[in-house]
Amino acid sequence: MNLKKTVLELSAVCGVSGEEESACGYALKMLKNYTDDAYIKNGNVIGNFGSRKEGMPHILLDAHIDQVGLIVTHIYESGFLGISNIGGIDRRLLPAQQVLIHGRKKLSGVISSVPPHLSADESKVNKMDEFFVDTGLSFEEISELVSHGDKISFVSPPTELLNNRITGCALDDRSGVAAILYALELLKNQNYNCSFTVLFSAQEELGERGAAIGAFEINPDIALAVDVSFGRCLGDKDYETGELGKGAMIGISPCLSREVSQALINTCEKEEIPYQLEVMNGLTSTNADRFSVNRAGCKACTVSIPLKYMHTPAEIISIDDVENTGRLIAAYIRSF
Repeated sequence: MNLKKTVLELSAVCGVSGEEESACGYALKMLKNYTDDAYIKNGNVIGNFGSRKEGMPHILLDAHIDQVGLIVTHIYESGFLGISNIGGIDRRLLPAQQVLIHGRKKLSGVISSVPPHLSADESKVNKMDEFFVDTGLSFEEISELVSHGDKISFVSPPTELLNNRITGCALDDRSGVAAILYALELLKNQNYNCSFTVLFSAQEELGERGAAIGAFEINPDIALAVDVSFGRCLGDKDYETGELGKGAMIGISPCLSREVSQALINTCEKEEIPYQLEVMNGLTSTNADRFSVNRAGCKACTVSIPLKYMHTPAEIISIDDVENTGRLIAAYIRSF
């Protein structure tokens, strides 16, 4: 398995929250390389491994498949499109971004901006209803191609950087999807005393909706939310961020299972896998928050890949961290 190629391919496919079909189809094709029991249900990609047996834990390995984006809210007589956000987006980054409107056919556009020469206040950050998408078309022309509610994605193809790093707009959380697929590659033809389900969940950016319905059906004993977390930039606090290239960030929180956190730490130390700790004082803002209160509850933990510039068109991750996250997941499964 070429891990870098897998990350690049997964993050190149569009899957804005609520319209993840293309990303789900691509991920399902990859997942079927490891199990025949793989399918899409209610927007989630699901794959089952092993048979449940009495006294044997069933583990859920999750990474969300969706990405942040925009939605068309209005078509103005000028031909401009009114927009709003899907998921948390930094409004400071929106002016002059190139976008792709997923209408009756794909249509390129640019988010309008005011040149600094004409701006009375260069420090002002527009509200969402003050942004518009310019396609160059008239009202009549664009009304034939675009409808209210059509999704909009950023035009930012994944690109290789130096030092084994990648930048792109959907690495949150396609890098997590790739890490789980890499773990499956490492587990091929190996024995382990547990059963597990892989869940590539939809609509995480809208409130972990896919995780809620997926976990209810799967009903795991242990759940790992494989997501991204804040990669350290200049001026960030060490204890609030993780360093790129130094391994997965294992979550510790009052809403997570300390037993599972410690088991992951022990696995890393035994297998000599680099890791970092991510201490949180409450909810994690990941799918783990849904897993821990699913039905009668389950033991949940987060395993996060450090990522810079979250929820922007230029997120950055290290392939080394994706690889070590996959190694940790595989070793944890083998530990049973």
